[in-house]
Amino acid sequence: MNDCKLPLKIVLAVSVLLNVISIGFIVYTHKSVIRELSPLSSTQSPLKKELPLKKYAFPNLRDTVFVPQNMDFGPIQEEKDAYVARLFTYRVEGKTVSGIAHFPVGNGEYPVIIMIRGYVDKEIYTQGIGTNPAAEYFAQNGYITLAPDFLGYGSSDAAFEESITDRLFTYPTVLQLYANISQLNESLESSDSTAQAYEDQIGMWGHSNGGQIALSVLEVSDRVIPTVLWAPVSKPFPYSVLYYTDEFDDHGKYLRKVISQFEEDYDSEKYTLTNYLDLIQSPIQLHQGGADIAVPLEWSNELYEKLISLEADIEYDTYPQADHNMVPNWNTVAQSSLRFLDTHIK
Repeated sequence: MNDCKLPLKIVLAVSVLLNVISIGFIVYTHKSVIRELSPLSSTQSPLKKELPLKKYAFPNLRDTVFVPQNMDFGPIQEEKDAYVARLFTYRVEGKTVSGIAHFPVGNGEYPVIIMIRGYVDKEIYTQGIGTNPAAEYFAQNGYITLAPDFLGYGSSDAAFEESITDRLFTYPTVLQLYANISQLNESLESSDSTAQAYEDQIGMWGHSNGGQIALSVLEVSDRVIPTVLWAPVSKPFPYSVLYYTDEFDDHGKYLRKVISQFEEDYDSEKYTLTNYLDLIQSPIQLHQGGADIAVPLEWSNELYEKLISLEADIEYDTYPQADHNMVPNWNTVAQSSLRFLDTHIK
């Protein structure tokens, strides 16, 4: 019997078709392997970069709730006829912050002032530098004062490695302290303090960069906190930082790099107090020395004019001969500050 033979054209056609199918399978398999090995497939979106400092943008801080917590007060550190000083600690975002408190001597209830100092080199820092003179004066005149050290100072936890994070963390540090005042008397139960607090009568005092922090807190807290400002840093961020870089050994080269990297990821306009002055609801008293070489007189003039244009409740006094620490007019400034606080708090 003869073998059945297919025509040559059919054999060639089938052969070509099988080759095409084989090649297509190999290409499909190769592409599948590439997709599996690739970090991002065509259906995946790029990984979002973490932005841990976004929570410190002023609009986000305004939405943050700071739950009151107890504070730990230590034994008396200093005792005078009119006041006593104690150290304290509290927690902020899982970190320990220390500070120094001054209490009037004697039984009674007293309003509370949060004291916010300006910049101090860590190498020379002792608790109360920048706030003690005013804190002692206010305590002698019937106020409890609370001055946080901030991270890296006193017995607080270590500062962040990133200087920008350190700066922004000062805002929740003060906001948490403000919230804790509603439980201040409960916190004092474990101490031998004879003084108690009017927990709803709270003021604030800020000097230099502490004034910048105080203004920022007023903007994001949405609370009425009568505030005294002595020579506050009030320019936009990051200029408010870069202005002082000529004092650094590298003339600010490192800090400019840090800020440049920050602005690649964040909108600095959301971190500058000058954009949110219209949110301030608190009465303010502003003091500025004409001989101040750390904070120019023009800065406070501009701040005052801007707040007046916003119909803010503000008093403003200048002292032509006064330096950054209000010398030689310190007594006059302190007395005026006390009058203002008595008027708006007591």
